[in-house]
Amino acid sequence: MPGPSPENGVPRLSPRPSAVMAVTPADAARALAHFEAAFEFETDCWDVHASLKSGHADFVLLDVRSPDLYTRGHVPGATNLPHGKIVAGTVAVWPEETAFVVYCAGPHCNGAHRAAVRLARLGRPVKIMIGGVTGWIDEGFPLATGQ
Repeated sequence: MPGPSPENGVPRLSPRPSAVMAVTPADAARALAHFEAAFEFETDCWDVHASLKSGHADFVLLDVRSPDLYTRGHVPGATNLPHGKIVAGTVAVWPEETAFVVYCAGPHCNGAHRAAVRLARLGRPVKIMIGGVTGWIDEGFPLATGQ
């Protein structure tokens, strides 16, 4: 079992491959390209909160969960539009160039991804707020209730 080396405190690595390393990691250049590109598709709760709090939100924040879940607790300033209702007609109220940030319950939910696919198919710029409501709460940010 890997553990700190008594000589220098550096963990010893197992000579046997682990489940983690069953697939070799990408080389550094590919990893860099992947992780830099992720910022084009994702944002986090902290950046959304800072943008909303500063009054510099240049995006529409969509809570893509059910109206019931939205009413029980949502990110302040979010508009409820369940992912299944994202169609040309429901987003036509916003100009074509409007950027959307979508979120759902959290990392265990794929509703934000479903919403992002729908918006992208409509030609709309979109990012996912990673973490969703779970991430928002984990950061210590308050939820709003009601409509």
